[in-house]
This record gives sequence, C-alpha cells and structure tokens, in this order.
Amino acid sequence: MRFDEEPLSLQRLEATVDAARDCGFAAISANDHLVFQTPWLDGLTALASMIGRSGAMALATTVSLAVLRGPVPLAKALAAIDVLSEGRLVAALGPGSSERDFRLLGVPFEERWKRFDEALAVLRALLRGERLPERLRFYPVPPDVELEPGPWRRDGIPLWVGSWGSPAALARVARAGDGWLASAYNTTPERFSDARTALERALADRGRTPDRFPTALATMWTWVSEDRAEAERMLADVLAPLLGRDPDELRTNVCVGPAEHCAELLSRYAAAGCGRVYLWPLGDEARQLELVAGTVAPQLQGR
Repeated sequence: MRFDEEPLSLQRLEATVDAARDCGFAAISANDHLVFQTPWLDGLTALASMIGRSGAMALATTVSLAVLRGPVPLAKALAAIDVLSEGRLVAALGPGSSERDFRLLGVPFEERWKRFDEALAVLRALLRGERLPERLRFYPVPPDVELEPGPWRRDGIPLWVGSWGSPAALARVARAGDGWLASAYNTTPERFSDARTALERALADRGRTPDRFPTALATMWTWVSEDRAEAERMLADVLAPLLGRDPDELRTNVCVGPAEHCAELLSRYAAAGCGRVYLWPLGDEARQLELVAGTVAPQLQGR
C-alpha cells in the first residue's frame, strides 16, 4: 500500500525487507485487497517476490481473502510460497471486510462468513491432502482433486483465522484456526486480553491446549517520530481519512508518535498475551523499521 508520492516498486520492497532482516525482525507480511483507496500491490505476489531476500524470517499473510480468491487458487499459491521458502509461511485468512472487493467479483457481501467457513475447510483439506468436505455449496471442488506439489511441511501450512474478536469469531478461531490474528486499530490491549481469555475457554471446551495456541496482531499502523506535530499530521491527515476514523479514536491504539508511546503500547499488548505484532509503516518503511529497532525495541517491557 502506498501512502506517499514514492511509487511502489521492487526496489522499495527490497529496501523494506532488507531493513526488517538486518534489524532482526521475526517476519514480513502482506495484506490483501483487490481495490482500495490507495495503490495496492497484490499481496501474495509481493510476498513471493521477497522470498530470496527474507533470510530466516517467517512469511505471513495478514490476511488472505479466502472467499474472493477461492480455496483452490489460494491453496495453490500458498503451497508454492511454502515450498519456495522451505516451510516459512504462516497463512492468516479472512473473508474480507471491504464490500468494494465483493462487489467487484459479484459475490454477496452478506454471505462472506458462510462462504469463509466452507473455503477454509476446503483449503485445509487441499493443503493436507485430506478428504474434502461433503455437500459443498459455494466451492464444488471435485472429490478426487489433489494438490501437487503440496506444502513443504507434511502437516501443511498453519492456517490462522483473522477476526476482530467478536464471540462468534472467536468460536470460529477455536473451531477451525491454528492461530488468531487480531486487528490493531480495531481493538485495545484491554479488549485483546479479554478476547484472549474468552478464546482460551473456547479452546479448552474443544480439548485444545490454550497455552500453546498462538496469537498475533496485524495492521499496527506505525510512524515513529519525536516531532509531535509531524506525528499528528500523519495521524489526522493520512491515516484517519484512509480508514474513515476519528483521529482521537486512533491516537492511543496505533504506534504513531514518540518511541516512548509506541513502546508503552506494544508492552501492554505483550502483557495481554499477544505473541507477535505486524507493524505497518505509513511510508519511509526502511527508516521506520530502523527507528522501531533502535528506539522502540530497547524500551519494551519484558522483551
């Protein structure tokens, strides 16, 4: 996604990934939209193009649109990325929250969760070489289809479920996910902690081990600056209009501002049980990652 006048390019992606790798970050990630208010590279293509530069970092989708891409094409693309990266892919999936994407493909937006449940079941079966679900309504895949080559790992690719943390969504995570990916600008550390507690109960009810279940936070918009006027401009003039949100609503929930503010927010998420946070710089990506590593990370509590 582009927030400034610098064009999206291979060189810009390379500089960002190089900075993440050299600064010791754990993963790189790519989000997924077909159309958006600002220029947007295809997420899977961008992620695949950086496999060779990513070192030992994990590759993550945050999230891939399983409903709109369809489980068969998406399974094929995810398996290829996993093979080429030798098993470093973590695939977070969601139905998609932008009605514009659905209109573009003629898919009813109100059916997104029913379609997602079926797409996830088909995707998991394809990636694990298992029997496909019966009575498929939205994605009538032939029962004898076999995905080759399959993923690098014998047990398939970890398939996380992205959600904002509603009770129904958390029940879906517990039932069908290998991890939970929350949305940073749609929650707070306190709400995340409450949702994680509810998720642990739902996992235990299903006989799953809560303390081994991974969680992460995506779309943590980031602009580290000790110049409060500059940070306010990025918040009020760039981010808030893009999201259609009130700047006051966003101010305490994203890493836009001084390093101390960013470290305090990330530390609260760590204390709430969040295992990983995917940062999303609002431009000047390489420099922002360097600032996070050099000025924010040293202040993190319990790091």
